[in-house]
Amino acid sequence: MYVAVKGGERAIENAHAWLAEERRGDVNVPELSVAQIREQMALAVNRVMAEGSLFDPDLAALAIKQARGDLIEAIFLIRAYRTTLPRFGTSEPIATDTMACDRRISATFKDVPGGQVLGPTFDYTHRLLDFKLAADGDVADAPQRETDQADVPHVTDFLNREGLIEEAPHDDTVPRDLTREPLEMPADRPLRLQALARADEGFTLSLAYSTQRGYARNHAFVGELRIGTVDVEMDIPELGFAIDIGEITITECESVNQFTGSKTEPPQFTRGYGLVFGQTERKAISMALVDRAMRWEELGEDNVGAPVQDTEFVLYHSDNIQATGFLEHIKLPHYVDFQSELELVRKLRREAGAADMQEAAE
Repeated sequence: MYVAVKGGERAIENAHAWLAEERRGDVNVPELSVAQIREQMALAVNRVMAEGSLFDPDLAALAIKQARGDLIEAIFLIRAYRTTLPRFGTSEPIATDTMACDRRISATFKDVPGGQVLGPTFDYTHRLLDFKLAADGDVADAPQRETDQADVPHVTDFLNREGLIEEAPHDDTVPRDLTREPLEMPADRPLRLQALARADEGFTLSLAYSTQRGYARNHAFVGELRIGTVDVEMDIPELGFAIDIGEITITECESVNQFTGSKTEPPQFTRGYGLVFGQTERKAISMALVDRAMRWEELGEDNVGAPVQDTEFVLYHSDNIQATGFLEHIKLPHYVDFQSELELVRKLRREAGAADMQEAAE
């Protein structure tokens, strides 16, 4: 569409050069390294990895630097790079019950086996600017963390023993891969969860907030939120068994939701689920609430017309890269389109003026 626009090539080259200059900033200020971004802006790095569908902190940090801190632009860079990578195979499902937890909390049970682990969190901080950070001072040493941690069972397992919560679904069907094929409706739950895992955090948060305000009649508790590392295994056909190929950091949230029953289901608690790369707990909680709200049909609930219950609306508008592309394309040249619109408006105005004159003459 824009290939014919040749006159701006030099201007584009100059814009690129200017962008590089602005990215660097004042040369008297030390340049920000990729390692610094990776280590000191970890939450931004985690978001880029999650919504970019690629777990690589170094590449995510590089993308943030290249994008001048624009996280959506950085996510775009990561997704574009991801398409160039070969796929050697598929990993086994990760076992989150063996997670080495840095943070593990439950809002439903105070005393849980393995204990509550507050971990690194802003939850208990006073939202006041810390001017000590501006002085580049050293931080106090953190307490030594436990390294030999026993497996910690999921909190929802305790409700499941009494039959008070729905059984976790088990389906051996190979799910569709949203990174390799376009989204199509109807979307089953695995596909919906894929889309939510890489959906825009702000959009997902707003939808989750809407459910708490009554749009979808969905009151949720955080059954468990855990953040930590899990091993990733891959089956090697030549060996005949799976081996560890590395570990990743993830955030997992299971919500426990009220459910009074329906024509097809008895009164019980129901589940919402969220799992995201890195420490991304706001996104994981939001994802769990939205997941549960979109399950209204399978649970026999009424559709009250809430936006979050409209699966097509949620999934087709949650991807920030698609949204950005569609939004930002309108700032590119549309000279021919606009000229045709302009000519049409002029013609309509002439016709309307002629009609008014005719009417006045009569």
